[in-house]
Amino acid sequence: MHVVVTGALVENGAVLLVHRRPTRRAYPDLWDLPGGHVEAGESELQALAREMREELGVHIVAESSSRLGDWHAGSGEDAVHVGVWQIGDWVGSPTNRAPDEHDDIAWVGISELSGLPLVHDDMAALVRSLREPDRLPRRDEARTAASPSGPEVHRCSPLRS
Repeated sequence: MHVVVTGALVENGAVLLVHRRPTRRAYPDLWDLPGGHVEAGESELQALAREMREELGVHIVAESSSRLGDWHAGSGEDAVHVGVWQIGDWVGSPTNRAPDEHDDIAWVGISELSGLPLVHDDMAALVRSLREPDRLPRRDEARTAASPSGPEVHRCSPLRS
């Protein structure tokens, strides 16, 4: 069984989603919460922190994260267990640091989720149940136009090499 962890960053009525490349073997061309596989010896929170840093360039405050639930998909060797977490606080502005995995990232208004092709059918309901954390920008955090300002899709700048 594969163990995966995902995280919901929520701000100003929007959640950060990643769009899986159409060439991905699992769940191609769908929107998902950012995350990835838990490696041997890692806790889910350790894997969540590593994945958020690798994929988005943000550093999460582990103590601010809370488990939302679990998803199970597939069977046998293809079985996947997904731990879903809400991340209450982080440092940094998310950017797509994994362009080989995701062709887009976006702040999506929580009320707009049901109109998107999502990896899990119940993701929209789960995210709508979230309480938005009281999150204030930190001095060392650059706030840009990529930050959400309302219930609509906000594109984040792609990583340029």
